[in-house]
Amino acid sequence: MLEILDNQEISRSVSKEQAFVLPLNEVGIADIPLVGGKNASLGEMIQQLRRKGVKVPTGFATTAYAYKYFISAAGLETKLREIFADLDVEDVPNLRQCGKKARLLMLQTPFPVELQEAIAQAYRSLCQQYDAEMDTDVAVRSSATAEDLPDASFAGQQETYLNVHGLEAVLEACHKCFASIFTDRAISYRQIKGFDHFNVALSVGVQKMVRSDLASSGVMFSIDTETGFKDAALITAAYGLGENVVQGAVNPDEYLVFKPTLKQGYRPIIRKSLGSKEIKMVYDLGGSKLTKNISVAPSERSVFALNDEEILQLANWACIIEEHYSQVRGTYTPMDIEWAKDGISNELFIVQARPETVQSQKTGNILRTYRLLGTGDRGLGTGKDSIQSPIPDTQSLVPLVTGRSVGEMIGQGKARVILDVHQINQFQAGEILVTNRTDPDWEPIMKRASAIVTNAGGRTCHAAIIARELGIPAIVGCGNATTILKTGQEITVSCAEGETGKVYSGLLPFEIQELPLEKLPHTHTQIMMNVGNPEEAFGFAAIPNDGVGLARMEFIIANHIKAHPLALIHFDELEDELAKYKIAELTTQYENKAQFFVDKIAEGIGTIAAAFYPKPVIVRLSDFKSNEYANLLGGKQFEPEEENPMIGWRGASRYYDQRYREGFALECQAMKQVRDRMGLTNIILMIPFCRTPEEGRRVLAEMANNGLVRGENGLQVYVMCELPSNVILADEFAQVFDGFSIGSNDLTQLTLGLDRDSELVAHLFDERNQAVKRTIATAIQTVKQHGRKIGICGQAPSDYPEFARFLVQEGIDSISLNPDSVLKTLLEIANAEARG
Repeated sequence: MLEILDNQEISRSVSKEQAFVLPLNEVGIADIPLVGGKNASLGEMIQQLRRKGVKVPTGFATTAYAYKYFISAAGLETKLREIFADLDVEDVPNLRQCGKKARLLMLQTPFPVELQEAIAQAYRSLCQQYDAEMDTDVAVRSSATAEDLPDASFAGQQETYLNVHGLEAVLEACHKCFASIFTDRAISYRQIKGFDHFNVALSVGVQKMVRSDLASSGVMFSIDTETGFKDAALITAAYGLGENVVQGAVNPDEYLVFKPTLKQGYRPIIRKSLGSKEIKMVYDLGGSKLTKNISVAPSERSVFALNDEEILQLANWACIIEEHYSQVRGTYTPMDIEWAKDGISNELFIVQARPETVQSQKTGNILRTYRLLGTGDRGLGTGKDSIQSPIPDTQSLVPLVTGRSVGEMIGQGKARVILDVHQINQFQAGEILVTNRTDPDWEPIMKRASAIVTNAGGRTCHAAIIARELGIPAIVGCGNATTILKTGQEITVSCAEGETGKVYSGLLPFEIQELPLEKLPHTHTQIMMNVGNPEEAFGFAAIPNDGVGLARMEFIIANHIKAHPLALIHFDELEDELAKYKIAELTTQYENKAQFFVDKIAEGIGTIAAAFYPKPVIVRLSDFKSNEYANLLGGKQFEPEEENPMIGWRGASRYYDQRYREGFALECQAMKQVRDRMGLTNIILMIPFCRTPEEGRRVLAEMANNGLVRGENGLQVYVMCELPSNVILADEFAQVFDGFSIGSNDLTQLTLGLDRDSELVAHLFDERNQAVKRTIATAIQTVKQHGRKIGICGQAPSDYPEFARFLVQEGIDSISLNPDSVLKTLLEIANAEARG
């Protein structure tokens, strides 16, 4: 289906530059001046990437020459210049008046006969290819000669028409596309970007429709849109024609694929997020419109719009397209790509591809970090731009609304709720735009907003793309923002806390810090990071580092799984009906509830491993205490009540115990999935709270029973050095494990004989105590004597620079820090090494 018109007969006796129409398979990237960025890109892919398996529906394009001929033959330029003589794009009513006059002038001026004939002949040839007798369904899309440049997208500035049938309708759609060069949004955008309205021409692409109204469609980027992480492809998908995803009318599914191991033949889908997908755009068969939106059945909403094979195929195409355009342009060129699945043939197609215009333009020499003060370890220290006002305990704040975060920034101001584009003249500069969704008609005010919040949309929708380009934070897909938030209400929009954006009441204090990445000192001691939240991993990976010294599995279990692993395995036997109901809600897509645990752990750890690949990522297997496990959904049924869980049934002692080994098996399956299925062999597994070497051997045997064999496929297994026995018997533990990581919190607790959770003895808890330091020094010396690596992942070096200096002096191999402590500790370590 949709074969390329290799012998399309569009008769012309003139040069390519003076043709009215060109077949897409005769144009390429060098022809942007002739057919605009969109059509040139389609032709480039048809010509160059077909042999690599990338499928692109064919068609033809009117040329810039055709547009200029139309303007010239009718003497329109003089009249248009008169209309724009008093244009003021900051004056919304003035902008609307000028745009309306210009479009009306264009539409009331008929096409020259010779242009109509050229379009008719091209459409006839396309119809003959599909035996459609002048009635094949096509998409008619505008393609300006200034669009899809590396530093300006012009996305959605002109019109697109889908499901266009018959020559008369094609000519009408082409005429409307010509007129849409003067939409309000296009006029405003050109003015902002400094493009002369009369130096930009418009080409129209006429392309065979892909019947995604019967299947699904979406957008994908060959780069992470929020962090600029280059090694991930982000794919969004929803049912029906793609306009709903592009315009943000629907909350789509999201999939994240790791490109390096994908190219090696692995299946690294590191994240899958289910969107609500409540509506879909379909053909309006027998109706008065070309397309219409209908509701999606609940059964379809609750499943992903793409299967794994389709996700991987699209990601592979994203890699192929990115590599090709990077080669053509001579520089790394991440891509913004639209795709569609044909519901008749079940084939996937690429329908557009353009350079990504935000992350690719950012300098790599400065790392700018926003931090909402009081929310924990989010930023990189105290910046000079901090807002000087009382700092609330924002840990206890409940956000008013949440959604998908766009841009790792924070914005604040008064909310302005606008539900109709005709009310945008009410908007005041510096306010936060709150609306259902945006389309290009909203752009004249979007540039004046301090942030944007929408009910609908995903991270590839119009509001998200424009917010990134304008450099303002946005939260999309909130669902109820226009109901909860009120005009005039002071709010803070935080996109600096991972992929979930949060709107807080009031103007909360925050800070911005710029970290120059040039001329940072290199240290012999490896500087690693402690990472718990996979949503923040891509952003943290931009901070100078040597890998992850501690990836905490507990965060993923508590925040993404929320259920006890044994409650998932024995779901049918659960006694707590409320817990059973909540687990059923969480695992709607899973008949096998235990697989939910495996997949979510694999996705979370896979994301962290991918972010830092190929650097080592040390993953600590679960270290919940029995009271913490009991607090998970269904957990009370499977956990004992202990007097002192802190030194009770935790860590290694659980893994081989008959009462928990089924749960540990799920962790092993997840880690095997990350290593074998995703190809992320940079993860090193670490056993916590291992009391004796014999216990260590029992854990390794249990891991081997579940397919994780130490030494096989490069698998290394470390042990936490957090018990006095780990230090005293370090020589024996070195025979069992490949490396050690000091847990200074537990080691301090057990060396000094105090409960670190007790306020009564909290004043005695200090890692800098001489007894603790001597214990650590002994551990480092013994482990290194036996040829093993030893690092530290505890809190102390993040809190105390002098403690970090002590570790360097003792010859520790690596220090793993909280992300906000990396810079200051890096400098301390460099100074310590310099002093010897």
